[in-house]
Amino acid sequence: MTSTTHSRPPGPGGPPPDKLAFTVPSGRRRVTPVRVGREVRRDRLLPQLLRKAVLDDEGQQCVQVRLSAKDAANPAARDLLDTEAGTVVHLNQVLGDTEYAALFPRLIGHELDTVEPFLLYDPPRGSAVSRIHVMGAADQEVFTRDLMVALCLLESQGLVPRGISPATVLWDGAKAQLWGLESVTRIGRPRRPWGRSPFCPPEQRGGEGLADPRDAVWSAAQVLYRLATGRPGPADRPPDDLGDHRKLDRTLRDAFAPRAADRPTPAEVLDLVALGAARRVRLAVPPDETRPHHEAFEEALRLKRSAPAVRPRGGSGAERSGAGVLCPYCLESIRLDLTKLFVTDSRMQYKPLDLKGINNPVRRTDVMRGAVQKCTADPEFPTHYIPVPYLMYGRPLTVAMVGQSSTGKSHLLTQMIAAITDGGLEPFGLKWQSVNPEQHARFVRDRVQPLRGGKVLDHTAALGMNDFARFVESLLITDARGQVRPVAFFDLGGEDLVRTDAALRFLLGVDALVFVVDPALALPLPQLDHVRERRGMEVNRDGDLAFGTVLDRLPKNGGYLDVPAAMVLGKADLLRFQPPVDRWLTRPPATSLDPALLREESRDLYGLLRRHAGQAWLRPFDAIRRCTLHIASATGGQEDQGRYPAGAGPRRVLEPLLALFAMHGLIQVPGGADALAVGEAPALEAVPREEDDAFGRREGPEEPERSEGGELQ
Repeated sequence: MTSTTHSRPPGPGGPPPDKLAFTVPSGRRRVTPVRVGREVRRDRLLPQLLRKAVLDDEGQQCVQVRLSAKDAANPAARDLLDTEAGTVVHLNQVLGDTEYAALFPRLIGHELDTVEPFLLYDPPRGSAVSRIHVMGAADQEVFTRDLMVALCLLESQGLVPRGISPATVLWDGAKAQLWGLESVTRIGRPRRPWGRSPFCPPEQRGGEGLADPRDAVWSAAQVLYRLATGRPGPADRPPDDLGDHRKLDRTLRDAFAPRAADRPTPAEVLDLVALGAARRVRLAVPPDETRPHHEAFEEALRLKRSAPAVRPRGGSGAERSGAGVLCPYCLESIRLDLTKLFVTDSRMQYKPLDLKGINNPVRRTDVMRGAVQKCTADPEFPTHYIPVPYLMYGRPLTVAMVGQSSTGKSHLLTQMIAAITDGGLEPFGLKWQSVNPEQHARFVRDRVQPLRGGKVLDHTAALGMNDFARFVESLLITDARGQVRPVAFFDLGGEDLVRTDAALRFLLGVDALVFVVDPALALPLPQLDHVRERRGMEVNRDGDLAFGTVLDRLPKNGGYLDVPAAMVLGKADLLRFQPPVDRWLTRPPATSLDPALLREESRDLYGLLRRHAGQAWLRPFDAIRRCTLHIASATGGQEDQGRYPAGAGPRRVLEPLLALFAMHGLIQVPGGADALAVGEAPALEAVPREEDDAFGRREGPEEPERSEGGELQ
């Protein structure tokens, strides 16, 4: 073996070049000298590189799967490595030390947010069956059982391996081991072409329909046919000579059906090979521990539905148009005044604008769009100017980001606005326009472009002694009915809201709140320990101070606060292998709002926070009647020496804002804005409770009698 590799370029605080730094499955960091061997490409069509290694702190032999810096610059290649890591981490956690753990690779550690990301495994057990010409009948039976057990275990976790082939299944003469886990997808996700014929099932090859566990049954059957006959089978139908192989024909004839719906499930094939084995596999999977937390979520929604209905904030559009607009800088009320307009000259200096000489309506509209009005609402506040379009369409919809400093609010808000300007609202019938082109161009230049280029944005400057809110950006949003409304985004220094009565006036005018949860601050999970150590912070079991400060200053109406809100688990990439984060973070961006799916995500995140963080972190959800919960990442990964190695790849950043827009009626959803957040009452919940009569019996229809056999009379 030759010397050496390192997980990241050497730099201040990093390991020296002859050492490897990585995170072990428990979350602990490990730094060790390493010796590596010759490197090969694991699959000529895939970017991963493979080499043997020895970790010299313990003399531990292992295999490193990694990406070169060139390949790692491709987000698709990083996604493959993330998928592989997430799958094996999850399987290792679920299977633990059970007899089934050996069916999959065992992960030693990983380092993914770096220039050359990698995984470290225990050495593979056995050799790829592509090296075997024909396998004996006795070995075939054991091999079939192991492969189907592996597929059953993956199905129990909602996963489908798309890359089963003789190159990805290993055999040591006694037991099989399934690799190629970068190919795994989730049941129900759209199929995408993957793999080689004939091991790739027909529907997968064509990218048709949704992924099904029976896709992998086709692939497994093709591998077994190849081992039984020494040759590949047809790519779209059962082999003609299948009947000549009696055991294979008995167990796998239907597995070669061209359509997944006509194939048996992994459990059905497994029970043909080893009767009762599928049940034993099901019993080996740990029980679902999220159920009581999901039930608590449903009970919380039931209580919200039963609370008295409240009138939506802000009134009608006509009411809003007659009111003054909140100045985003001094936070005082201001109205459009055509005598106080200014434009910038060639030296970027403000000069008064006189509209009297502009009679062309098109030119007048264009000039007004670039004009600003001097705000004099607060004579003691430094001179400031408001874009005229901000004052022309009634009361703006104000969105305030809430959270302690360093929670990632600025990165999240920047990516939200970038997603809008990229056309993310178009599938929902919304259009956007900058309130002030010059101001928006500056926002894109100073924040969006550097972040997308991989630069970590500077921390937001501290607020002044009497400040509590910082105006960030504003846009004009046109809904599907053609109505235009300004949307203004603010960053709240929540812990500072106690300082002034102006803060309360501001909060009473806020239309929507986004509470950003920092996972390192909220969740005492071991995989976050190294993040806390690096940032010099500890878990706070009492919740975010900024959340409490904002909630305490808002008046309740009918037992709940009535300002629509969204809670966001930010920096979710830190937990991208943790259920249920792994499930939601990998979903593609939404192109429609499905209330049932949104409530499912809310339920899952509620369960995660309730189980690990405690009820204090759910205070916004408990206090606000219409509140949704979301999983998002502004960057897709963590920084490495001040940069994001593959650029900042946002994931699901627009969903919280879409939910808020729906709750304000800018997006129409089935069941209406209320149902989006609190759900519709089930039939049983909607039926009035029966009262006891004088004899302690329930009033209502009599229960039908039953015969001894249980049938209704």
